[in-house]
Amino acid sequence: MEGQTVAELKVHSKHNCYLFTPEQMKKLEQTAIAINLEPGRHTVKIQSGAFDYVGRSGLSGEPLVLLWIYGGKVVNHKTNVEVAATWESLNGYNDFLELEVREPAVMNAFFFDTYIADNDGEVTLSITRP
Repeated sequence: MEGQTVAELKVHSKHNCYLFTPEQMKKLEQTAIAINLEPGRHTVKIQSGAFDYVGRSGLSGEPLVLLWIYGGKVVNHKTNVEVAATWESLNGYNDFLELEVREPAVMNAFFFDTYIADNDGEVTLSITRP
């Protein structure tokens, strides 16, 4: 398109990867709320709520959540690739994850931040199976 500036950003799988140690992953999995997913199709959405990084700041919180899905075979319909583990973020009430679980898996839902004392709010997820 004329008049637009386009920038490319290449993200390398090793050079731009933040490495979680096994201890950090165990802590993440213990901190997150988890649900077991049985084989079948699942739709995950933010039903309500918001996450506020700075509670009582006068700014609105964001409806967002991070998901770590592992322990079985799943297909995220956004990528259409079968994997043994995947990360996903839900950003807003209109965002959703269509997931085909081929082998039982665990889904962890969590937030991350650098300072949690001033965090406020929560989100409620809906996980439906047609």
